[in-house]
Amino acid sequence: MKYTDEYRDPGVAQRLIAHIRELASGRSEPVAIMEFCGGHTHAILRYGIRQALAPRVRLLSGPGCPVCVTDTQDIDYAIALASLPGVTVATFGDMLRVPGSRLSLQEARAEGADVRMVYSALDALELARKDPSRAVVMLGIGFETTAPTVAASLLQAREQNITNYYVLSLHKLTPPAMRGILDAGEVRLDAVLGPGHVTAIIGWQAWSFLAEEYGIPCVVSGFEPLDILQAVRQIVQIVVEGQPRVENAYPRGVTAEGNQVAQRLMYQVFTIGEAAWRGLGVLPASGLVLRPEFAAHDARLAFEVPKELLEAEPSPLQKSCRCGEVLRGLIEPPECPLFRRVCTPARPVGPCMVSSEGACAAYYRYGGA
Repeated sequence: MKYTDEYRDPGVAQRLIAHIRELASGRSEPVAIMEFCGGHTHAILRYGIRQALAPRVRLLSGPGCPVCVTDTQDIDYAIALASLPGVTVATFGDMLRVPGSRLSLQEARAEGADVRMVYSALDALELARKDPSRAVVMLGIGFETTAPTVAASLLQAREQNITNYYVLSLHKLTPPAMRGILDAGEVRLDAVLGPGHVTAIIGWQAWSFLAEEYGIPCVVSGFEPLDILQAVRQIVQIVVEGQPRVENAYPRGVTAEGNQVAQRLMYQVFTIGEAAWRGLGVLPASGLVLRPEFAAHDARLAFEVPKELLEAEPSPLQKSCRCGEVLRGLIEPPECPLFRRVCTPARPVGPCMVSSEGACAAYYRYGGA
């Protein structure tokens, strides 16, 4: 298939793998690279890249799954909103099955809560337009890739005077999460494989702090096997040279400045604030909150949620879930005692097994232990 087959050429892949191994052969320990993006994790396991590069290169999963990093208390809050009379909660499909402390949104819907799956924020806006008698709350889940689309829906709601449309912003910014992992010092990293989709919005220069402040190189990659292998080759070359820098191995999708139209749209509606991340805790300047001029559409301000709906205690099984450690690169999914034995895609205990970008779901589907 044109524009796909040329990025999956087995001969080119073998040559890249051989070159990576040669470059890394002089090191006493493997080059440790964190792939920030969950899409990269799935591609790496699907195409056997992790095994092909071992033991010279060690690829670690990171916090690049927006559903996975959504905090349990935020899920509980969304479920509580959906349980209020006259309130409809709209969300993307992956979020439906992510467990909160007691229920998932899907289970809450089975108990009578009004939860709808949508494919875009504009679908949620349309729900509000069609039924002015109900309040429709869009769950703002995602990184810099989805925030502009939610921002656009709010601008349209204001323009069309749709007053029953609200957003619960759980949006997160990716660079602060990488700072959080490096500042914690829990895992040894030599480099970061930069996320292609996010960086298409924020631009590859947004990752310059990794080299400048932490001495960690970063190469932004696409999602085909040759994209990833080329980016890893560049990373290993930089590590061997000992001159940290940021490079872009995805020029067909990413520029230095990113999508400035999307950035302006996003910050027209949102401003930067703290956010709670599963596994990382509350990180300053890592989330997007609605600007004061959009306060009338802020679900946290518009609704009073009974305290008892937010006081559920996680089950012992959920407390045993090690998804947070997977997101920090401390363990691989098979090291969690629940993986495959108790936690499966059919009956997930943690979000890393639910999401199409979750590391546990990738390991379950493609192996890699």
